[in-house]
Amino acid sequence: MKALLFATLALLLSCQVSAQDVSSAAVADVQARPDAFVALRSVIPNLVVELRYLGSNNFLGRPVEGYVGNIVYMSEPAARALKAVQEDLASEGLGLKVFDAYRPQRAVDDFVQWAADSTDIVMKQQYYPSLNKDELFPGGYIAERSGHSRGSTVDLTLVRLADSQEIDMGSPYDFFDPVSWPSDTSITAQQQANRLKLREAMLANGFRPLDTEWWHFTLEGEPYTDVYFDFPVE
Repeated sequence: MKALLFATLALLLSCQVSAQDVSSAAVADVQARPDAFVALRSVIPNLVVELRYLGSNNFLGRPVEGYVGNIVYMSEPAARALKAVQEDLASEGLGLKVFDAYRPQRAVDDFVQWAADSTDIVMKQQYYPSLNKDELFPGGYIAERSGHSRGSTVDLTLVRLADSQEIDMGSPYDFFDPVSWPSDTSITAQQQANRLKLREAMLANGFRPLDTEWWHFTLEGEPYTDVYFDFPVE
């Protein structure tokens, strides 16, 4: 039965089915990119992108498996919702900068393998100074399955439209520490206000936040709820 399910899904995806055709399938590691995934910059041309996992400025300190090209994908409904966020912020002279969106399952697997290697702590002081690597799973910072692989989750921050510079959020992206929780009050009032501005703009356009990462949001009613894709970012 399991083999039949995978074979059926592969056939559907090869025919470029829509999100509704596969959204209820409890499957993983789908290799094909459906038409319902779009490049974010094709929807939001003035979007600022810094794809951290394509290079070495990330908590692994090296490029991550599955990231080949400087392009960011999301499901089309998520991309359209994100465009609305960008348009709402423009009146205040602000815009969005995306660090990651769709994430291949092979990248998540790379995270898991990295976490299992206790000797590799080259980026500890920059990204998780108060934690040991074996605390990253219990703390919810790394998981064997990520909503990013479903295509409707995004990691992002705010920038000034005038110069594309980030505004101060009180902690950097992917900083694994309670200071990165949206509820943290150890940061300044202005930093808290900046986080709240991002959060309110995302909530107003159908995204839900994560309580441990100020930068992380997922589209409510995402089209793929049980499908974890593994096509490369290229």
